[in-house]
Amino acid sequence: MNDDIHSEGYFDSHAHYDDRRFDADRDALLGALPDAGIIKIVNAGADMRSSRFGVSLAERYDYVYASVGVHPHSAKELTEAKLAELKELSAHPKVVAWGETGLDFHYDHSPRDVQRHWFTRQLEAAIDVGLPVIIHSREAAKECYDAAAAYTGKGLRGVIHCYSGGAEMALDYVKMGFYIGIGGVVTFPNARQLLAAVRALPVERILLETDCPYLSPSPRRGDRNDSRNLRFVAEKIAELKGITPPEVVKITRTNAEALFS
Repeated sequence: MNDDIHSEGYFDSHAHYDDRRFDADRDALLGALPDAGIIKIVNAGADMRSSRFGVSLAERYDYVYASVGVHPHSAKELTEAKLAELKELSAHPKVVAWGETGLDFHYDHSPRDVQRHWFTRQLEAAIDVGLPVIIHSREAAKECYDAAAAYTGKGLRGVIHCYSGGAEMALDYVKMGFYIGIGGVVTFPNARQLLAAVRALPVERILLETDCPYLSPSPRRGDRNDSRNLRFVAEKIAELKGITPPEVVKITRTNAEALFS
């Protein structure tokens, strides 16, 4: 790893170290990350189990924080009682965001009306507890945008996780006060729309993320992802923005610290 990049320290704004693919070496890997220049991580909740697990990881590691929430894939399992439990969990001092929540019309693991209902309820919950929201959007770009826009005047703030849309919508989100999460997809040669969005975005509104164990960047594509691969994302963003990788690492870390307080 480049020593200059290493010295800046990365903030991985979206990881899933609760995932069972880390069961065999989770503690060893997490324990090694600070020496690899990873200074802060948000473990993103995707259902009740992962939300609870993320909080337990945050209790064990100083540099790990958690978000709580239910992914659209699991929206069909959510109830008002579980939402109330998540609200209680969100009061933990190391819970820094609500989510990930949103809409996923690619897989439709939960019926779309169910996704819509619980997305709205979770946006309301994020506002109620005073936390930023982490939004997942796949093949539902306009609906996600419209839902977020309806609540920004009521105090909603957050990040669009694993952004894959165009430059115009990215800039519209920025105007609403949102950050844009950029991960390994930006290194893929066919990600032309995303590359255009990153070129257009102010770097002060970009967060680095892995979404690990998913979406490993080139040249690690196909392998299990982890936070050490953020360097490839930072290098690509630096190339697109005409700045140095250490500048990307420093600015995106400052951005994440501002959003997640």
